[in-house]
Amino acid sequence: MDSKIRCGWCEKDDLYRAYHDNEWGRPVRDDHTMFEFLILETFQAGLSWYTVLAKREHFRKAFDHFDFEKISQYDEAKVQALMQDAGIIRNQLKIRAAITNAQAYRKVREEFGSFCDYFWTFTGGIPIDNAPATLRDIPASTPLSDAISKDLKKRGFKFVGTTVVYAHMQATGMVNDHLISCWRRK
Repeated sequence: MDSKIRCGWCEKDDLYRAYHDNEWGRPVRDDHTMFEFLILETFQAGLSWYTVLAKREHFRKAFDHFDFEKISQYDEAKVQALMQDAGIIRNQLKIRAAITNAQAYRKVREEFGSFCDYFWTFTGGIPIDNAPATLRDIPASTPLSDAISKDLKKRGFKFVGTTVVYAHMQATGMVNDHLISCWRRK
């Protein structure tokens, strides 16, 4: 372990630290990465992010490396195969939601040119810098995540409640919730 000051939530182990240091809060402008985070966040609903992060590589294999075109075409046989895969979170509603979300994702891309273009319109393309001093200063949701959640649901997305959306905003750098003392803040 190095001497860098980090956000307190990531001190659990090397997996969390690597995620914090290399991914969390960095603005994502790539549709493939944005889709991966969206699917992982929806599987996280009601669970810890660590649970999902620990299974991430297996999720990548099981879900065709998060190719939304392929996932949008999954059939019942694929759903049942995923239900038997102990390497992922075997929640049938979430598996089916991943397929539904891939289909909705395609439609958003058709309308906006890219999902990132759509998603970033909510902030004018600029990350929101919250400058939290402590972990208690970081909200679980905001009026903006409420609005995005509502819009995603209107577009047919599933498992995209305001808390899931806010976590997605944090993961993809739409908001910067690194503590002011964290070395990754900049």
